[in-house]
Amino acid sequence: VQLQASGGGLVQAGGSLRLSCSASGRIYSSHVMGWFRQAPGKEREFVAATRWSRVSTIYTDSVKGRFTISRDSAKNTVYLQMNSLKPEDTAVYYCAKANSWSSDKREYNVWGQGTLVTVSS
Repeated sequence: VQLQASGGGLVQAGGSLRLSCSASGRIYSSHVMGWFRQAPGKEREFVAATRWSRVSTIYTDSVKGRFTISRDSAKNTVYLQMNSLKPEDTAVYYCAKANSWSSDKREYNVWGQGTLVTVSS
């Protein structure tokens, strides 16, 4: 499986962006697709995850109520809809795949290349 993230850009605070993560190869219902982000000088942190079966989703506290993770199985694509963006959301966003349910980046074994999101104040 290979992952390709896209959709980043420059947006003003309060604005919205939708990130996409296109997967090539077979994604199984048990797989977990996650979004992580890494701000300059900081460690990569968990943002959101969903089972490919869509039974479960999880978010880090700082994005709850503002971000929504979803997936389109027909397009083999996972999305991250980001609303009410804040300057502190500025980071490179990565999508990743894990074989089991986790928010720990060490459990994710396939990573996309990252897409930059910049939120101006």
